[in-house]
Amino acid sequence: MTDTDLLQSSQNPAPQGPAMQKPASLPDKFWDARTGAVRTDALVSSYLALERKLSGLNAPRSEEERAKFHRLLGVPETPDGYCVTCDHGLFTPDPEINGKLHAAAFTPDQVQLVYDMAAEKLVPLILDIAGEFQADREVERLVEQFGGKDRWREVSRQILAYGRRALPEDVLSGLSASYEGVMALWRMMQAEQGASAPHNIPESGDVPGGEKDLRKMMRDPKYWRDRDPAFVAKVTQGFRNLYGE
Repeated sequence: MTDTDLLQSSQNPAPQGPAMQKPASLPDKFWDARTGAVRTDALVSSYLALERKLSGLNAPRSEEERAKFHRLLGVPETPDGYCVTCDHGLFTPDPEINGKLHAAAFTPDQVQLVYDMAAEKLVPLILDIAGEFQADREVERLVEQFGGKDRWREVSRQILAYGRRALPEDVLSGLSASYEGVMALWRMMQAEQGASAPHNIPESGDVPGGEKDLRKMMRDPKYWRDRDPAFVAKVTQGFRNLYGE
């Protein structure tokens, strides 16, 4: 490069690029608006201050320090201090469980989370198991009612074929879920096949007056979906009046 080149470069400096923009995530105290650059000195000072602060934190050495630390976290002094909400009505707070959670220094929010997860995950599982157990008991009653497993196997096949032909699928599914519903299907099938003659029907507004009325009631969601006890009993009594036990 010649002297002329040097002179020309000093008189005509290289063009500068656009000014740097402050990153949106960078706090204002770390940005120099005048120069358009990051204040590295401020960043270093802040980091060193944070490092000193963290190095001063020590694990509690005594029961008194531990209790103080737990209180800072929000752990109540006793398990009775937990205010657990169980609006779902599936269960209520358990003092023994709360005692164990308190011994483990659970905060109120953590204890509430434990109960919420129990309601979300465990209760549906328990209800499924209980439903399966109830279904097994219902099958045992039907086996006994029809005189053994072989006889029940044949009768259930006939009832299912009849129900699929005579009733909507949702009604059939609802009736098939209980002993009373299956017996109602059996009586309807027997009546259609002429296996049992109707008995005298008492004159009462509370009891259905014929098979047509009974079929209509069985299509009511209160019978096949909600299993309303009073409504189911009324239908059952109606079939007893019509076809006997």
